[in-house]
Amino acid sequence: MNDYLKQILTDTLKTFDLDESVWPEIQVEKPRDPSHGDAATNLAMMLAKPLRNNPRKIAEELVDKLNYDPRKISAVDIAGPGFINFRFSENYLFDALSDILKEGENFGRSDEDAGKRILVEFVSANPTGPLTVGHGRNAVLGDTIARLFEWTGASVEREYYFNNAGRQMRVLGQSVQARYLQELGRDAEFPEGGYEGEYIRDIAHKLVEEHGDSLAEEADESVFKEKAESEIFRDIRQTLERMGIKMDSFFNEHELYENGAIDDVIRTLRDKELAYDHDGAIWFKTTQFGKDKDTVLVKSTGEPTYRLPDIAYHGNKLDRNYDLCIDVFGADHIDTYPDVLNGIKALGYDESKVDVLVYQFVSIVKDGKPYKMSTRKANFVTLDELMDEVGSDVTRFFFLMRSPSTHLEFDIAQAKEAGEKNPVFYLQYAHARIQSILRKVDEVAELTGSADLTQLTHESEIRLIKAMLEFPDMIQSAAQSKEPHRVINFLNSLASDFTTFYHDCRILGEDEKLMHARATLANAVAQVLANGLGILGISAPDRM
Repeated sequence: MNDYLKQILTDTLKTFDLDESVWPEIQVEKPRDPSHGDAATNLAMMLAKPLRNNPRKIAEELVDKLNYDPRKISAVDIAGPGFINFRFSENYLFDALSDILKEGENFGRSDEDAGKRILVEFVSANPTGPLTVGHGRNAVLGDTIARLFEWTGASVEREYYFNNAGRQMRVLGQSVQARYLQELGRDAEFPEGGYEGEYIRDIAHKLVEEHGDSLAEEADESVFKEKAESEIFRDIRQTLERMGIKMDSFFNEHELYENGAIDDVIRTLRDKELAYDHDGAIWFKTTQFGKDKDTVLVKSTGEPTYRLPDIAYHGNKLDRNYDLCIDVFGADHIDTYPDVLNGIKALGYDESKVDVLVYQFVSIVKDGKPYKMSTRKANFVTLDELMDEVGSDVTRFFFLMRSPSTHLEFDIAQAKEAGEKNPVFYLQYAHARIQSILRKVDEVAELTGSADLTQLTHESEIRLIKAMLEFPDMIQSAAQSKEPHRVINFLNSLASDFTTFYHDCRILGEDEKLMHARATLANAVAQVLANGLGILGISAPDRM
C-alpha cells in the first residue's frame, strides 16, 4: 500500500508547477494514533518552502487533485498543520487478506533489491578453536541479514574470511605437537601462551591413531598445524550448519600475500603519496582523511597490522563485482574499519559499496559471575554446548532479540532453565495454537471454497488484518537498517494482536460463514508468523 500511496502522490505532484529537481522525498508512515488513519504523509509541509505557501493550503490542493481508487482508500483528510491521512477501505483489506493466503510462504518477499549481488562476510574467526558463545551473535546476525536481503530480492552470498598463517597458528601447531608427544608418553614442553583446551588433546589423539609415533621426530609444527586447522574447521562448519548457517565461500587471508595483493596495496598507496616509511615501519597517511594521526600498516618487525590485509581483501571483494559488501564486526573493530574504508577509497574503489555493521559484544555470566572467555586458556562455552542445553531455535532467537547496537548479557544458568519461559516459545506457541484451532475447525465443519471475508467486521479482526499488511514493509526496513530484531518486535506484536482477536472473537461455535471467515484470518496469521520465524532461521511448529 505504501508504494501505491507514493505513486498517487507522485502523480499529483506532477500537476504542480514545480521542477522535479526540488521535489522532496515522499514519505508515508503509519500514524502513532490509530484514530488519525492508517497511513499519513507530511508531503505538504515538505513542499511549503519550494512552493512558498502555507502547508495547510498545499495539503488542501494535493487532496483536491488526488486521484485514488476507492476500493483501496475509503477516505483522505487533513490534520494539524498539513498532514494528509489515508484510511484503507474494507474491500482493500479483504482483498489483501486473500493475497496473503495466495502468496503463502512468499508473502513478504519483494523485488526491492532484485538484480543486486550482495556479499555478507561474517563469523571470520581464525581456526584456533571451536566457535564459542562469543561468536554466536556475529554468526546469527550475519546469516539473518543475508536472509533479509534474500527476501528483498537480492542474490546473496555468505563468506567466511580467515587467516591460517601467523603467530597464533604457529602456536596452535606447537600446542598440538606438544600434546601429541605427551600422548606418546614423551616429555614435551608446552609452548608459552599455547592453547590449553581439551580439543587440542583430541586432535593430538587422532594424530596418534592415524600416524602412531611416525611424527615424533618432526622438526617443526606444520603437519600439526594443518591437522588442527582441518579438524577445527570441520567442527566450525558442523556448528554453523547446526544453527542453519551454510557458508558459500571461505577466503584465506594468505591468498592476498601469495597473489601479490598486499604488495600492490602498498605500492599504490606509495604512488599516491599516501604511504611512507618512518622508524622502520610503513605508515598510511590517514591524516589526509581527517584522522589526528597517521596509521601503521606494517610494523618495524615486518609484521602487517590488520588494516593492510583487510584493505587488500576489500579490494578483492569489490573486484568480484558485488553491488554491496556487508561486514559484520564486533565493537573492537570500531576504530579500525574507517581506515579500511579510507584505504579502498585511496585505491580508487567506491567505498559506499561497503557497509559495516558493528555490534556490541555478548558478556557471559556463569555461576552468577562475569565469565571472561579465552580460547587459549580454554575458558569458554561453545555454541554446541549452548545448543545442547537450549536448542538452536532458542540460541538464534537470543542473539537476535536486541538491537545490534545494544550490549547483550547472556546468563548460562538462566538459558538452561529457560524452558517455556524463553520468549521464542511465545511466538512458536502462537503458531502452534492457531494450527490446533484450525484442526478443531476441520473436525466440526467441512469448509470449502472461499470464505466470505465481509463477515470480518470486528475491530480486533480489522486490526489484525492491518497488522499483517505491514509485514512486507517491515522486512524491507529491517534489511536496509540491518536490524533483524525488528522482525521479532513485529512478530511479538502480531502474536499479541492475535491473542486479543481470539479473546474478542470466537471461531469455534459460531455459524459456519463467520467461522470460515475467522478461520481464514487465523490461517493468514499463522502464515505470517511462519514466514517471519523462517527469516529468523527459527522453526514454526504445528504442535507444542
